[in-house]
Amino acid sequence: MPLHVPPAPAPALRTVLTALGSPTAVREARTPSLQSARGPATPELPLPVHALDRITAEGAGTTRLAGWRFLIHCQGRAVAAAETRLTPDGWAFSHFFEGPYIASTERALRQAETMQQPYQPRLLSVPELYMLTLWLHADHTADGATGHPAPTDLLVPLAPAPPGIAAHRPHRVADLLPVLTTRLTPAPLLGSPA
Repeated sequence: MPLHVPPAPAPALRTVLTALGSPTAVREARTPSLQSARGPATPELPLPVHALDRITAEGAGTTRLAGWRFLIHCQGRAVAAAETRLTPDGWAFSHFFEGPYIASTERALRQAETMQQPYQPRLLSVPELYMLTLWLHADHTADGATGHPAPTDLLVPLAPAPPGIAAHRPHRVADLLPVLTTRLTPAPLLGSPA
């Protein structure tokens, strides 16, 4: 089934296009792949980035839109990513970067395209665990900038994933979030009452 990629806000896309057209922004990005790219670099596959904060013992937490991420393609392959963020004045370019999450995101998206059910792809960050997942939202017609992971949505941890959590293995939200809470709950001190 094809993925239903939500449209990025036009101002967010404009900020990335402006940054890509700025030799200063690209030079200061310190991403060797982007600096040495031959040919035009284009932002593709815009994904809303949501952050999951304050996970509870039941696996619930608060979700907020943190920005939009664009994979930067050059000659048919992703060489970097661009991140935008919402400011009081509107959408602003944040930074370019590269690293393992770019290839891992592409791999997870290809994996998701083979699934039978249509999904809306998003990214879900769990800052407390330094974890990033591809969030496959079952309501593919929803506004990509809003919402909370539904229990039947899928989360695909991206590599590098935290120890003990397999990257690129889809998990239902109802199954994975409770596991994450055990990693956030500090163990009781020896000799302290339970």
